[in-house]
Amino acid sequence: MTPAFVEALSILTKPIGEAHVSTAQSTQQGALLCALQANLELLEERLRVEPGWEELCVLREQVRQGAEWHRQTEEITWRFTQECLLLLLSLARHLTGLLESFRPAPAQPNPRTPEAAPPLPPDVLSVSQQKAVGAALQFAVTLGLCPYLAPGVGVPLGRRLAFGAAVEGAVRRGAATACDRRLLATTSVLLEISQLPSLATLVFTRHLGDVMAGLCQLGHRPHRPEGGSSESEKGISMEERLKCRKALQDLLGKVYQPIVIKELLILQGGPKQAPPGSGGQPLAQAPPWLRRLCGQLLSDRLMQPSGVQSVVRAVLEGGAGPEVAATDWRKCDAVARILAACPQQSLSAEDYYSQVCPQVLELLHFKDKLTALQFQRVATRAVLTMAQERPELAQRYLLAPLFGPLARCGGATVGDEVPGPVGEWEITRSVEDVYKVCVVGNSPCPALLKALGDTLPVLFSLYCFAKQSVCHLRAPCQEILLWYLSNTTPQEALSSLRQLCGISRRAGGVAPGFQFSPGSEGGATLTQKEPVSDEDEALYEKVSGEQWSVECLVQLLAEIKDSDLPGDFFLELLKELTGVAAEQEDEEEGMDTAAMTLLELEQHLLRRGEGRGRRLALLQVLAVMCEGLSHTLLLHKPSQVVQFIVAMLERACVGLDHGSEGPVETQTLSMGMGLVATMLAGNMQLSAQDYASMSVLLPSLDRISQQHPDPVIQELAMDLRAAVATHGAFCPDSVTRAAQPSGSQTDTATPHTAPRTPAPQKTHTVATPQTTPNTPASQATSLSECRKATASAGRGDRPTRTPMVEEISPGAARSPAGAEPPVTVPVGGGSGAREPPTAFPSKAFSECLLEACHPDVPTRAVALRTLTRALQERNTEALQAQERVLTLFLENLEHEDTFVYLSAIQGLAVLADSFPERVLQRLLQEFRGGAADPSTHRARPLETRLKVGEALMRASRALGDLAPHHGRPLIGAFLQGVRDEDSTIRASSLSNLGELCQRLNFSLGPLAQELSSCLTALIKTEKEPEVRRAAVHVIVLLLRGLSEKTTQVLGDVLLDLYRALKWVVRSDSDDVAVVHAQLALAELDDVMKKFLFPEQKLEKKIVVLP
Repeated sequence: MTPAFVEALSILTKPIGEAHVSTAQSTQQGALLCALQANLELLEERLRVEPGWEELCVLREQVRQGAEWHRQTEEITWRFTQECLLLLLSLARHLTGLLESFRPAPAQPNPRTPEAAPPLPPDVLSVSQQKAVGAALQFAVTLGLCPYLAPGVGVPLGRRLAFGAAVEGAVRRGAATACDRRLLATTSVLLEISQLPSLATLVFTRHLGDVMAGLCQLGHRPHRPEGGSSESEKGISMEERLKCRKALQDLLGKVYQPIVIKELLILQGGPKQAPPGSGGQPLAQAPPWLRRLCGQLLSDRLMQPSGVQSVVRAVLEGGAGPEVAATDWRKCDAVARILAACPQQSLSAEDYYSQVCPQVLELLHFKDKLTALQFQRVATRAVLTMAQERPELAQRYLLAPLFGPLARCGGATVGDEVPGPVGEWEITRSVEDVYKVCVVGNSPCPALLKALGDTLPVLFSLYCFAKQSVCHLRAPCQEILLWYLSNTTPQEALSSLRQLCGISRRAGGVAPGFQFSPGSEGGATLTQKEPVSDEDEALYEKVSGEQWSVECLVQLLAEIKDSDLPGDFFLELLKELTGVAAEQEDEEEGMDTAAMTLLELEQHLLRRGEGRGRRLALLQVLAVMCEGLSHTLLLHKPSQVVQFIVAMLERACVGLDHGSEGPVETQTLSMGMGLVATMLAGNMQLSAQDYASMSVLLPSLDRISQQHPDPVIQELAMDLRAAVATHGAFCPDSVTRAAQPSGSQTDTATPHTAPRTPAPQKTHTVATPQTTPNTPASQATSLSECRKATASAGRGDRPTRTPMVEEISPGAARSPAGAEPPVTVPVGGGSGAREPPTAFPSKAFSECLLEACHPDVPTRAVALRTLTRALQERNTEALQAQERVLTLFLENLEHEDTFVYLSAIQGLAVLADSFPERVLQRLLQEFRGGAADPSTHRARPLETRLKVGEALMRASRALGDLAPHHGRPLIGAFLQGVRDEDSTIRASSLSNLGELCQRLNFSLGPLAQELSSCLTALIKTEKEPEVRRAAVHVIVLLLRGLSEKTTQVLGDVLLDLYRALKWVVRSDSDDVAVVHAQLALAELDDVMKKFLFPEQKLEKKIVVLP
């Protein structure tokens, strides 16, 4: 019978042709009424004559008799609506009966066969049947529901249909009570047929808003009198209103919540005025009672479980796509403001925040990328808005859970959770959420900055841990720290930096007894630290951890661009250093401890120890900052330069007050006054503001001019004070001379160095530990000695001869192991003589050879560097004496000072580049352990052989394209060194072998088998872990150097090398060797990917035929 019902509905909703429309009914309204009348007559005729519709007629008649709303009327539109409702209700009851009597067949033995598919229930409609039923529902809603809605309730037909005005004109509304009765009848029928799932989909997908509008009007519209005594004139009773209210609540509870919220927003109507820039026509304004009702219902939806997510989906979904919604920041901000506003019907703001805030935080954790972009923006804006408007409640219900895992890492108690281990997923989620809210949201507010500042030490400790390992939290931690330092106040930023570097006394960081450990997913987890029984090891861990924290802090400051914070922090530390110097002088004066009790003495010693520890930490931070940050970052503005000079001059004044003028104080004063002179008499263009900022120098210069024991310094301080006070109008000659660089004063003697060569008239300018090479005044001498030397030259004294070489690198004074010695260049007679001469005077060259054997370390090192430079410049005399120079370099390899033997190694590399056959042969003989002196047959010591190996490695690097030509004897020597008894020589030989092999390319082919056998045997049989590491590293360098040529050169041994690497990864106990093997496998993986899947190139091959 279902097809009969569908056919009846099709007849009722079938459009008629233009031939049936008379001229009198040519308007849209007339044509509509004519079509409705014709379809009604056709349906009544078919119901009388159709032989197979007896059951349909019986069921229709039963429904008509039970329907209280059915009335005989002459109005065509309502007659048509009643007929549609009767047929729809009859269809629903027919399908319900079929569904109740439906009993599915038992399952087949094999449910995987197509025949075993379960049969469809009888209420399932086909596509054509759904189309016919949907058309009937549309007519019922259009003619029986929408015209009877009050003005402002729902969307009018004129906004939906092109001929909506014609439909509204065809319907006769009549009295208000009659309209409500018809609206109640239509709504009740639609709700009854929606009890069937197959019909509920058709009703709610298209007409949910109309049904909700009808229920809102029937149940919540202000009460009206019931009207006359006749049935048609009666209004809606209170019982019917209560039923409509209950039906509305049931409907809102069972439909998908984002759709419900969207329909409620539409029912709430538009604003009184259209927003500027809106393209379409605004929605009509809803009545006040409907606006209040929709607001209450929306608030109820919001405060339900997952209500926040439903509101966000309702507003953002259904647009032009997730990408557009994610970029529509106005929508996201509007939703965030809605979430932050507490509704009126809520019991209290605290109750509302306690329900909504956890849901807001959950919006940050979606995995779908497109959905996460939308929800993340809404959640971020909501958190920031709540933190600005309600900071106390936001701190309790938003920020505390947001920073909770990080606070627990610091030992704080969050809620009912006690301090203890924190899981990896908690730390990762917390860091990612903080990054989204702070860095991505980028709207700093006091509550957010305070919450982040409380957990900043823990976040910095996590950043330091991530810098030491492969951890994906490194980048977000760095961005969060930089965001905080850039957006907080300068005072808070400086205080936080002092706390992070360990100078401040405020506690912070990871809770005592705990430490960060690597997580299984590439993150970090907080675990309990294992106790260390050895005090020395515990002290080493503490000191190394503090050193690493300071280095990480300096690297973090280096990432801050266009900010005064690094310079301000540096100047604050300098000022504190001045105060520490004064405290230290007071401490050294001593206290009478004889009269103290034991408790007072203990407290005194503790305070003294704390003060010394703070001084050491301060010096450590200053040293790392000076080494790791450039001067352009430390002294970003001229005012910071002035503050830097003030700090140095005040430190010198402290030394004058206590009468302790040592080398450090002298150099500090020299640097400060030299900088002042450079600013006043140099090339800098100073403005009036710059001179005004320099006025803070006047008290310090006045004290120096009165208290310094040297009259020359006093005079210069007075001159500088006069120049500053007059804003440069008065600038004496002493200021101009002090501002000149020392390199231009060729007649000035150099202090701190005494004549050390056989020729007493020769000196060398070498940086000493007391020399500060970063300023013009400190490159040559202190100011007092400079003035004395100038005065003696003016009196006619014989000046010192111009030195043959001048040290120009600030690293000359320090020569740590493995460091490169500074570069020296010969200097001519003037200040602009930078380039070395192409030829030596014979006396100068012979003296340079003598100085290379001088017992003084700086003299010997400078001479070796000069000879090296002469070889690089192809000096004729140096090239002719190559044997003497080679012997000299080899003898200096045995020197214990790093500065000397590194200079000799560099010289040997340059000499091997000029004469490869002869020099390489001699170096190979020395590396094999040849006799240092053939007459004594004394073999070279182990350290010297290692130094020769370093020279060979540098020489092989310098060979370049000539490496294949000279590589065979080098490979032989290195392979011979692999069999040496000493493990250090074996490791050094393998390192040199790797550096050479990556430059041999195709000439390595004949040696591939020998290399493979050697490396494989070492990997599997060598006991020393350093040698195994070096063997695996050779494979890494070999694959990296050959790159795409690997399969051609190493094709025969590639499988053996691969198996050896896999054996290391699986079986080797040394972690470093395993890491090297993994790197080698990664290189091999890249090579094979390029070989198997070559890069596709769009090329055309043009062949010219003869």
